[in-house]
Amino acid sequence: MYIHPKNTWENEPEIIEFIKKNAFATLVSQVEGKPWATHIPFVLDQDGEGNPILSGHVARANPQWRSIPDQQEVLVIFQGPHAYISSSWYNHENVPTWNYLAVHVYGKIRFIEGEELMHHLKSLVNTYETGRPNRVSVETMSEAYVQSQVRALVGFEVKIEEVKASAKLSQNRDDVNYQNIVKKLDESPFPLDKEIAEEMRKIRPL
Repeated sequence: MYIHPKNTWENEPEIIEFIKKNAFATLVSQVEGKPWATHIPFVLDQDGEGNPILSGHVARANPQWRSIPDQQEVLVIFQGPHAYISSSWYNHENVPTWNYLAVHVYGKIRFIEGEELMHHLKSLVNTYETGRPNRVSVETMSEAYVQSQVRALVGFEVKIEEVKASAKLSQNRDDVNYQNIVKKLDESPFPLDKEIAEEMRKIRPL
């Protein structure tokens, strides 16, 4: 991912929180020589040695997993809020652009099964059921039903080796134009615009 120097994002705690908040991500590899992407939820965790990992699973019917050798590098893309920035908001002539937050994670994949796979599934369900009424868990499901579902999927872990993060939030604008962009985004009826306005306030309080 190309990242302009002004948009480089290196705050590790913020990036970790971003990954957790935007955990429905995209697994990218190649299938028969062509790029292939699968959209799935991930869980950010640690392996037995304390290394950061992402755990996930795909449908067994998905050909992607058959095309990834164990320990091959894959890419996982996490995308957050984004917003169109109109050049009419500037006090000078310029072109429109787009503000956004995105994180690319590179790492080696390892396929899991048995207890490791069950740990992933329990963590996944528990993570997304937290705070919901009438929450469910893998533990409350019948063993026969769980096993029938497990047979239809393939679990994996990605050992994180490199993270590239971009927070493109109009950092190249002066205070006057920056404040006006935030104002226009706040006035927008689109929820994502308001989220970008909030992210902009975090890095340059108005």
